[in-house]
Amino acid sequence: MNLSPLSLLFTTSRGQSTVTVEAGASSTPAAATVPNAATNRIVGRWLLGCSGLVVGAVVLGGVTRLTESGLSMVDWHLVREMKPPQTQAEWEAEFSKYQQFPEFKIMNHDMTLPEFKFIFYMEWGHRMWGRLVGLAYILPTIYFWRKGYFTRSMKGKVLGLCGFVFFQGLLGWYMVKSGLEEKPESYDIPRVSQYRLSAHLGSALLLYCASLWTGLTLMLPAHKMAETKRLMQLRRFAKGTGGLVFLTALSGAFVAGLDAGLVYNSFPKMGERWVPDDLLAFSPTLKNFFENPTTVQFDHRILAISSLTAITGLYMFSRRMVLPRRAKIAISLLAAMAYGQVALGISTLLLYVPTPLAATHQSGSVALLSLAIWVLAELRKMPK
Repeated sequence: MNLSPLSLLFTTSRGQSTVTVEAGASSTPAAATVPNAATNRIVGRWLLGCSGLVVGAVVLGGVTRLTESGLSMVDWHLVREMKPPQTQAEWEAEFSKYQQFPEFKIMNHDMTLPEFKFIFYMEWGHRMWGRLVGLAYILPTIYFWRKGYFTRSMKGKVLGLCGFVFFQGLLGWYMVKSGLEEKPESYDIPRVSQYRLSAHLGSALLLYCASLWTGLTLMLPAHKMAETKRLMQLRRFAKGTGGLVFLTALSGAFVAGLDAGLVYNSFPKMGERWVPDDLLAFSPTLKNFFENPTTVQFDHRILAISSLTAITGLYMFSRRMVLPRRAKIAISLLAAMAYGQVALGISTLLLYVPTPLAATHQSGSVALLSLAIWVLAELRKMPK
């Protein structure tokens, strides 16, 4: 006869039946402690959803820049600007404010009100999406905290993520301000600082990477793999490759900030040369790497080719190893995406940066970074 932990033991004494309960049993099931595997999956799904919203903000921000809409809103208010102009008078007042700044005076002096509405709604949509991202992080954090879903270490992580969202919003306005300033000594078209643009994109990518990594490690159990020398080499190789992919994506912000995709629209050579004459035209030399469009495009090419080479090497190295199925799929997808991303980049360059293709190329960089993080999550060590 099989007895469960809550089974009853029947004993007969002097013709009477007595019932005793096994030691350690309880008449009511114990309440499940939190956090547990189920709550970890819930938190993991939430963080993956948040990372998806961050991707949307990055893509929308890229389209806003490509359509030259980012300087259409000339002030910043956390709540008041959530409602766009409604009446004709409100639109004319908003347009009048825009007309006081360099972009209108130098580039868009013949712009009509309907054309202004288009670029305004592009920037407004990007800002509203940013507020949605903030709410998606902050409100569930409060709820999960009260429910006890976070471990002590996870509390620190989510507080860091929420703080980073707030910082990202301030950095966005700091970036926009650089494009609204009068620069009498400059004959260049008004644009935001490429340094601030890179910082804004870089912080968004860091927020995305942290959210995606934390979500994946909560959702995907670590594989039990023997800690061999080759596995440790593969893991280091994957970390270096992921860093190179991140650096390549960040260099794309300098390309965008300087419109460097519009110089030397040829491949593989830059014009008639492998190394253009004006590569180090600025003085001091270091200035070329951040302010010379030729050097910035050259660097982006080198980083992209290096990333492709590293990912190809990672794929070839992994093929000679016995790895879990998920890890092999992640590495294979990373390699396929790398070749697709390079093809997109070359096409964008040769076709003089059409907006749909350029936006797809930027989205591809985030997809490639996502796959690199997935590979790292699959190869991570078992927790002790």
